[in-house]
Amino acid sequence: MTIRFASANPAAGAFVTSAHGTALIKRAANDNARVRSHGQHDDLLRDALKHFARHGLRAAEVARQNAEQAFFAADRATYHHWLEICRTLDRRMALACHARIEARGN
Repeated sequence: MTIRFASANPAAGAFVTSAHGTALIKRAANDNARVRSHGQHDDLLRDALKHFARHGLRAAEVARQNAEQAFFAADRATYHHWLEICRTLDRRMALACHARIEARGN
């Protein structure tokens, strides 16, 4: 008995290798909502990845805690740094943290 593979969407493979495939690749883009200068984004991404390597799946939570500590220590630069790392790892958590901190801090 022979084994045959039939993909769920046989046209998908043909589409990528067809002339339309180059147009598809050119349309691919980063889906982040905010646009940053290239150098700043690279530094922040590197810091977020290092933080994730240290803390694993808890990285966003640890970044949020660091942001809260910096905010209440009146260190705004550190607060914004940790909030951006949290935002890179978990956008919703960062938005909720920012809203909660600003409400309590003012």
